[in-house]
Formats: sequence, C-alpha cells, structure tokens
Amino acid sequence: MIVGCGVYAAGKRTGTPARIEGLREASRERGGFASVELESPTPAELRSLAAEFGLPPLAVERACRPGQRPRTERYGGLIFTVLRPVRYLDAEERVEFGELHVLCGEDFVVLIGHGGTPSAGDEELPDGSGGPAVGPLSVLCAVADRVVEGYALALDGLENDVDEIETEVFGEGAQEGSVRSGAAGEVSRRIYRLSREVILLHRMTRSTVESFEAAPLWEADSHTSPRLRDVHDRAVRIKDRTEGIRDLISNIINLNLAIVGAAQTDQNKRISAWAAILIVPTVIAGIYGMNFRFMPELEWRFGYPFVLLLMLTVSAGLYLSFKRRDWL
Repeated sequence: MIVGCGVYAAGKRTGTPARIEGLREASRERGGFASVELESPTPAELRSLAAEFGLPPLAVERACRPGQRPRTERYGGLIFTVLRPVRYLDAEERVEFGELHVLCGEDFVVLIGHGGTPSAGDEELPDGSGGPAVGPLSVLCAVADRVVEGYALALDGLENDVDEIETEVFGEGAQEGSVRSGAAGEVSRRIYRLSREVILLHRMTRSTVESFEAAPLWEADSHTSPRLRDVHDRAVRIKDRTEGIRDLISNIINLNLAIVGAAQTDQNKRISAWAAILIVPTVIAGIYGMNFRFMPELEWRFGYPFVLLLMLTVSAGLYLSFKRRDWL
C-alpha cells in the first residue's frame, strides 16, 4: 500500500503526487528529490517502483522481504538500509519491533515499512543548515535518528522494570515472603521475560551500530555526515547501556536463585527438625502399640505416665537442640 509520495526541494515538500509514475521526473524539474513511503507493498507496486527509479532487482527483492536484521548495503549508486523501529509495551513488559527498509538514490528515497511500522516522513526535513543540503541521505539520517530515539525510550522502560525487580528480589523480607506465598516462581518468570527482551533489544542495537559503521553512509556530504556520526554515537551509547542492563539482569538471576535456594534450605531444615522431634513419640507409641502379652511395662503402675514423660522429655530435648542450631 502506498502511504504517500512527495517531491522535496530546499528541504520542503513542494508536491504530493498520487502516483509513483512520473515522480522522479517531477523532482528533477524542481531540482529536488522524490520520496515514496509504502507499507507492505504489493508486487504491482514494487514493479512500478523499480521501473520508475531503476532499482536493481536484488535490492527490490531484499526490500520486500521482512524479518531482516539492521544492515546497510550498496547496489551501485543505491544505498539499502534496514532499520528496526521499536517501542516498549510497559503493561506487557514486552519490546515490539517494526521493520523499515530505506532505499536511497541520488535523487530519491523510498521507505518500505513492514508490520505496521509508523510513517517516518515529515512535511519538512531540515538538516540544521537552512535546507539547501537536504537530500535522500538527510531523510535516512532523520529516520535513523527516530529509530535510535525509540531504542532509548524502550531502554528507559526496561530499566524501570529492572529496578522494580531489584526491589522485589532484594527488598527487606522479600524472599521470605515470596517463599511463603509461592510468589518466588512468578518473580523468576518475570526476570527471565525481561532478560529475553533485553537480549532481543541488544541484538538490534548491536546490528544497528554495525549498520551505521558501513562505509556507504560515511560517503555522505559534509552536511549529512556529522549527523550520521552523531546518530552512530548515540546508538553506541545505547548498545553499551543495553549490555549493562543485560549483565545486571544476569546477576539478578544468579542472586535470586541463590536467595531462593537458601530460603528453601531453611524451610527444609525446619521440616526435618520437626520430623525428627515427632518421630520419637511415634516410635515409642508404635512399640507399645504392638500389644504383646509379655511386656514388663504393661503391668507397671507408673508405666503410662513414665512413657508420656519420656516422650515429652526426648521431644523437648530435640527441640532445644535444633533451636540452638537455628533450625527452628
């Protein structure tokens, strides 16, 4: 589906044709460049696009194939870039990725979205220098800047959730309460879910950094190249932050397992101690419950209170012994 077509001159949109055909010629007449935005294009739209701008078949094939990692490639005078916009769904604690393919030529730029990627075009595309130097690479720079900004916002959301998990795991009395209430498993599942999302985000940020380091991007003009380097530097910082959060979550997982294991060990100690205390009267009662005829104590006047006192004494001794060892 065609989202929009435009002709840009001096950094401003000067025309909004409804069709792709003739768009390149119109942009040349105005001394600017053409812009086309598509969402999940049909084969007919791709054929029309390739015919209008003379796109290489391999580039068109790559551009219409979703599920790619960020990267940058050159096909003659054409630069093909894959970007993965992202947003963080805080309620679901999930990172949602879109996909945007950008084709940059000397006098045109094509943006192909997959999976409901929001439009990245503007009515004006200033490059900070007053407009004359705005071109296809400036559009790519603006789009990449938005994508990197989305990574930063998603990372902020992940950091907030990681802070919440730290409070749950290391808060005063948190683990004891978790073991008693059965919530420890839910905390662990939440940690693993966030760990998975951080790993996915890290893969995308790493691939984005590698994409910005591709040689074709640094061949931009003196106006656009500094902006691309700035976007690259921001992406590097975000990648480093993502690695830090990934390592932090890994440490939280290990410490959470250790704390839960220690809490479960304490519970096992209590169960074992009470089992040992209760086994003594159980054994004594079992012996005298066999009802043999020839048992000396059966005819003894003080046999019954003696056995009760013996049970109480041994059980109390075991209780005090376990208490001193902090088993109870």
